[in-house]
Amino acid sequence: MSRTRDTRRTFLRRAGIMALSAIGAARVQISSAQTAVPNSSGSEPPTLKAPPLAADCHIHIYDPRFEPPVARPANATVQDYRLLQKRNGTSRVVIVTPRNYAVDNRVTVDAIAQIGLANARGVAVVRPTVSDAELRNLADSGIRGIRFTVYEPKGAVVTIDMIEPLAKRIAELGWHVQLHMTAEQIVDNAELLRRLPTPIVFDHMGRLTLPAGPDHPAFGVILGLIDKGRAWVKISGAYLNTKSGPPYADATRIAQAYMKAAPERLVWGSDWPHPSEPDHKPDDAALFDLLATWAPDETTRRRILVTNPEALYGFARVA
Repeated sequence: MSRTRDTRRTFLRRAGIMALSAIGAARVQISSAQTAVPNSSGSEPPTLKAPPLAADCHIHIYDPRFEPPVARPANATVQDYRLLQKRNGTSRVVIVTPRNYAVDNRVTVDAIAQIGLANARGVAVVRPTVSDAELRNLADSGIRGIRFTVYEPKGAVVTIDMIEPLAKRIAELGWHVQLHMTAEQIVDNAELLRRLPTPIVFDHMGRLTLPAGPDHPAFGVILGLIDKGRAWVKISGAYLNTKSGPPYADATRIAQAYMKAAPERLVWGSDWPHPSEPDHKPDDAALFDLLATWAPDETTRRRILVTNPEALYGFARVA
């Protein structure tokens, strides 16, 4: 009787341990599949699987160690961003100095150093007063371009008349000029853009005015520069290029027009931590999954996520 009771107890104990182990394994599996990310809604991973060495070519870091002059997200550090990488499967990143920091690029340089030059590059914000030594130091730190956010002149820290003189100074570094302009500004400054000595990267699909989208004259200006091998476009910021909201049909129309015209000159970016959306953060999994609609072909998606960023930012090429 005693031996039977002990055998039964041993069986129940082992069964209990196995059940708990199964529950624990399930919890680990759920935990790895669902990642809550600051400044992003949802926690599910994208349906679309990122290829190895996929690059997120437009994010911002806000680090409390480098206090900006105006308000910032409180939780947008490198550690926070790594949660997004875990969620969407990207491994390379391009960090853009937010305008909150004006021309203080320490937060971007520090973030590149944390991630490492193998997987991180940066885009700085400077004014014509920047010294040549400072530009060389930024280049050594992983900076590969300078950004001009001028679509709202009232809050801008740089101006359109700074673009050409600074472009001439950075040309020998092999950098590009990144422009966040309105479609109207692109048209009004078309001649300036055509004579710049550097490549040009247009932010957020060129911010083409809606409902015109790719029918806006700015689209023709951008394609003309692409045809001459002078320009690239970030297919990012779907929520900046929509009036209809999710699932962003109007932004999809713009992205697909670029895909049809020049997939070899496109890169993708999440725009995390979505500073233009302080109250309603988008779902980053849904944003990444838009690529399946914008570029249904896997070869094209790999070009946009891997090959093109290698060419534009100097990441190590892979076979």
